[in-house]
Amino acid sequence: MSAADDILFEARGALGLITLNRPRTLNALTLDMIHRMQAQLDAWATDSKIGAVLITGAGGKAFCSGGDVRALHEPGNEGLAEVFFRDEYRLNRTIFRYPKPYLALIDGIAMGGGVGVAVHARYRIVTEATVFAMPETAIGMFPDVGGSYFLPRMPGELGIYLALTGARMSGLDCLYANLAEVYIPSARRHAELVEALAGGESPVRAIRRLHEHQGLAELADQRQLIDHCFSGEAVEEIIERLSEQDGEWAAKTREAMLRMSPLAMKITLRELRRGKQLTFENCMTMEYRISQRIAKAHDFREGVRAVLVDKDRKPRWNPARLEDVSDEQVEAFFAPLDGNELVFPG
Repeated sequence: MSAADDILFEARGALGLITLNRPRTLNALTLDMIHRMQAQLDAWATDSKIGAVLITGAGGKAFCSGGDVRALHEPGNEGLAEVFFRDEYRLNRTIFRYPKPYLALIDGIAMGGGVGVAVHARYRIVTEATVFAMPETAIGMFPDVGGSYFLPRMPGELGIYLALTGARMSGLDCLYANLAEVYIPSARRHAELVEALAGGESPVRAIRRLHEHQGLAELADQRQLIDHCFSGEAVEEIIERLSEQDGEWAAKTREAMLRMSPLAMKITLRELRRGKQLTFENCMTMEYRISQRIAKAHDFREGVRAVLVDKDRKPRWNPARLEDVSDEQVEAFFAPLDGNELVFPG
């Protein structure tokens, strides 16, 4: 399969259909896919025949597992981070401001960069197979692609919890956390949605007709604990509050956090606390500043090695302890870029 087949576009009646088509890599986004999707969305935005856009993933296992971050550390790609993050964030902003209804069918795994092409949709559809997560701190990264905007706007402290722990959420959890509005189970019903939109049925009417709500979110069971523990002002305080709780959930959550990059967790907490007060575009500017520095940092290179390349799951973080990460060290990631700020076209 050629690179041109990695992402497919089809004008089906009144519907512009986007299919992420790299099932062997769980539909991970490449820079070429980002560029092609940007160009197609720009074209459909002014095409009077297209009434709505729907994005989905091929293969039945994943919507999109994230950006292809391994490529950032391959030999010869030293300058890729500047272009990759810039153009990915511009695509996220295009989706956020898209003039036509943009729907994301989040069927299967959606993580990292995959969340970025879904969560900013006007209508976010989850299924019985949805697995939603922002696991960046496990590779020394931070929740980007607009994470600083949507995560702190989730109810209570759910966004902080999701960002610091990389916890996986089901479709019902996503509904509970305001990350999705619609639940449509089974491939047969998904095909019905596509045909309805292609036939010109309004997205609102189609999703209302097909929406089903089944069961309760598991996340709701821990909501009180999450809001208490993750309202801490510092990562150390959050971990201390978890250690004070009885029960398996608190212990496992604390253990998960202690495996993450200390530097990435501190950057993440500061990013989300600030992002709650910022516009979407200002959030993306902040994230781009962080991305350009973190891409060159030890922990990101080490996290990619440990999780995605060697897969030994034994990253050697530096600094290795939270108490050794200074405020000055964290703040340096947020400083303006000298002549290289993120600029949005138009």
